[in-house]
Amino acid sequence: MAKLTSVKVALTLPYLGGIEGTWQPDETEQRAAWEMYVELVTRISVVELQPDEGLLREALSSLYSIFGTTRKILREYGPSVARPKGKSDISFGYLAVAILNGVLRPVLAKWHPLLLHYESTKPGSVSPVEHEQHWENGDQLRQILNDVRRVLIKYDDILAEVAKVPSLIIQTAQE
Repeated sequence: MAKLTSVKVALTLPYLGGIEGTWQPDETEQRAAWEMYVELVTRISVVELQPDEGLLREALSSLYSIFGTTRKILREYGPSVARPKGKSDISFGYLAVAILNGVLRPVLAKWHPLLLHYESTKPGSVSPVEHEQHWENGDQLRQILNDVRRVLIKYDDILAEVAKVPSLIIQTAQE
């Protein structure tokens, strides 16, 4: 990968506030950024879930799986991806953990049990899709997932810049 000198980072995280600073990634962080980028860009996390599309359960499960992927990348690349380099005050590890704990964890901690409780009331004769469409909190959760998507797209843009690739996110006609 081509060497990158620095990237300006500006992210607003719903529960943590903002992260602003400079990231001077080394080659190891560039490779870690590419792996995380591929993971995020290929999930529902960066695609708007329309009211008549998909299941909320699948969307939450997809977000939850990002925890395992992030942990794997952090373990694989080691502590160097958590150390700021040069005059940098940000690292791959810092951003990755901030996304997990400041964006995904609060949403999953609240909405996973609420949806699980509602799912437990599904009559056997009703499909999961039909049952979920009647959930009084479904529209609110879809809006929250859309808010999370916006943050993850900004994070993805930063990862793409670090990996030195163009954005692979396909924007829909509604955006």
